[in-house]
Amino acid sequence: MWRKGKKRQDEESPTGANDSDGGPPRKKAATGSDEEDIVVCDISKNRRVSVRCWQGKIVVDIREFYSKDGKELPGKKGISLTMDQWNILKDHIGEIDKAIAENA
Repeated sequence: MWRKGKKRQDEESPTGANDSDGGPPRKKAATGSDEEDIVVCDISKNRRVSVRCWQGKIVVDIREFYSKDGKELPGKKGISLTMDQWNILKDHIGEIDKAIAENA
């Protein structure tokens, strides 16, 4: 008979994950290193522009960083531009500067 809240003990996970707690498989820590990043410039105390390889693609990363245990780590706030997006942005720099001058 079916009972609400009971798990079957003899049933294996459909994904083949054999965790001791029966939960989903745990995420593995990223193995990337900070040495792959090329810091182009620091915009402010905790914001910087860097060029890096992410998931096999070169990206221009504009991101906030924070300090933890003496290390500078990337935060959630920021944007990574692919080369296509970066080239479009570069092509429109004149228009952006003009709009800034008009609104300043």
